[in-house]
Amino acid sequence: MLKNRHFKHLEKLKPKGIQSTIMAAFSVISISIMLVLGVVLYMRFSNMSREEMVQSTRKLMEQTGENLEDYLVSMRQISDAAYYNVIKENDLSSQDQDIQTKMNLLYEVNRDNLQSIAIYNDYGSLLAAEPVAAEKEDPDVTNQDWYKQAVEEVENMHFSTPHIQNLFDDGTHRYYWVLSLSRMVELTENGVSQMGVLLVDMDYSAISRMMKQINTSNNGQYYYLCDSSGEIIYHPRQIQISDGITSEDSGAVAKYKDGVYDRVFEGEQRKVIVNTISYTGWKLVGVIPYDTFSAGTINIRYFIILIILLMAMMLVIINRVVALRISSPILKLNDSVKEYEAGEKPEIYIGGSSEIRHLGLSIQSSYEQIDTLMKEVVLEQNERRKSEFEALQSQINPHFLYNALESITWMVEGERNDEAVFMISQLAKLFRISLSRGRTVISIKDELQHAQSYMNIQMIRYKNTFSVVFDVDPAVSSYCIVKLVLQPLLENAINYGVEGMDDSGEIRVTGREENGTVILSVSDNGFGMSEEQVRLVLTDSTRIRKHGSGVGLVNVDNRIKILFGKEYGLKVESEPDEGTTVSLRIPAIPYTEENRKTIEEGKISGKEDPQDGGTQETQT
Repeated sequence: MLKNRHFKHLEKLKPKGIQSTIMAAFSVISISIMLVLGVVLYMRFSNMSREEMVQSTRKLMEQTGENLEDYLVSMRQISDAAYYNVIKENDLSSQDQDIQTKMNLLYEVNRDNLQSIAIYNDYGSLLAAEPVAAEKEDPDVTNQDWYKQAVEEVENMHFSTPHIQNLFDDGTHRYYWVLSLSRMVELTENGVSQMGVLLVDMDYSAISRMMKQINTSNNGQYYYLCDSSGEIIYHPRQIQISDGITSEDSGAVAKYKDGVYDRVFEGEQRKVIVNTISYTGWKLVGVIPYDTFSAGTINIRYFIILIILLMAMMLVIINRVVALRISSPILKLNDSVKEYEAGEKPEIYIGGSSEIRHLGLSIQSSYEQIDTLMKEVVLEQNERRKSEFEALQSQINPHFLYNALESITWMVEGERNDEAVFMISQLAKLFRISLSRGRTVISIKDELQHAQSYMNIQMIRYKNTFSVVFDVDPAVSSYCIVKLVLQPLLENAINYGVEGMDDSGEIRVTGREENGTVILSVSDNGFGMSEEQVRLVLTDSTRIRKHGSGVGLVNVDNRIKILFGKEYGLKVESEPDEGTTVSLRIPAIPYTEENRKTIEEGKISGKEDPQDGGTQETQT
């Protein structure tokens, strides 16, 4: 029973299954590894994607820069052809027709990229132009930027920012966006050399087309063109910039050398790629917002998530297989232990890895040792009970014999031979039942016979100064009882109850069965006891009694508890001057040879040891 209580306590503390624990541990490790791997892969692919985007942008810008350089070189060649083949070889005063013819030829050959060619003297007066058109009234040429730059830096060619050409009136009233290439030239008029300015107006739409071809991305990436001072030459949002709706940090970027830079403009972090256009100092700038990188890695994210999901599915299967392989032997061992705890006697599972096999062998060895020890403990307890019972029994027999022989002696001395003979015959019956061939448990019928023989002897001894009535239900006569338990009750009823009363004493023996319990009572109408005395009758075995051997009711109560259990025994009820009733309670067990042996061997189920208060697990 103690073992069962221990197992029930362990079941209340039942931990999570080992298979769940292993799977949970493997899952946590697997998920952690997958997350780390996913982050590393994402960072790696993201950096590669970012680097690839930057490299592709640089290549595109290099190609575009080469196209722009080719275009500008062609403009320089046109300017050189106009200067060296037209202006330097002809006198403006005498060969103006040849100059015009050659300029016209040069224009016609390159008209797809040219808007106009014009020659001005150092006062800003128009000397020649192609296509032939009338100059607008007072265009104020000397105050225009392209003219000033040419005059200030004589040795260089100068490219202007895009502007509307407003020098000539071609009759169409149309305005054209151009880029002006100006340079200081030496003119010959009437054999006299003088300085002038050669102006070549390039069609801005050619550059615009080249820039539009690379500004086709809709992910936020764009390209623009500016001069060395940061003035915008082309921008996909040029109108918004000129209207002040948006802005561009071209002034700062124009100072950068060729390369890739990280910049934050108006709270936006972005990559800026700078490529310088030869001969001009122009800067072709590519802008890649960091949001563009994120948008470019969406597919990478989906790919990595898909990989992680596939890995997770594979790991779940692997975790399941590994957990089952590890936990299966442990679970089998656990199941066999549970069956053992439930009272069955299965073989403890021994299998799996060497550690689990060793554990199974250890558990099996432990259980075998526990069973052996329990059997030894039960055997020792039974032997102790028998020794205790025999000790108590040995205390009673001399007490009976002493009282009986004393009474016979009195009779013989008083020459009451008939009474002595009767008493000896009753004593013989009494000892026959007392001996009972060494048995401890007898039937209630024999115990009542023993009690009647005892009272017959006492009635003679006390000269019938009290009466005895046996009122026992015959149905209880066939039940088991410990022998020699009624005699001490009757002896105490005589000595402490009716002795000394004047022929009015009465002792009544009753017996009945109630709910599986046999109750035998010995009542007297004697002097009774106080509550304090009643409490001490069954608890104080050391107090000195005025009669008898001193064994008393404590002996009887202990004998009953030893064989039948702590819930059985004696109950004393008494009131001063009213009398005393001692009730004996035992289980209603039919008297058979098998039941007798079972009781005497101490195998009654649920029986408790009155000495240690513990419950012994036995079987009927």
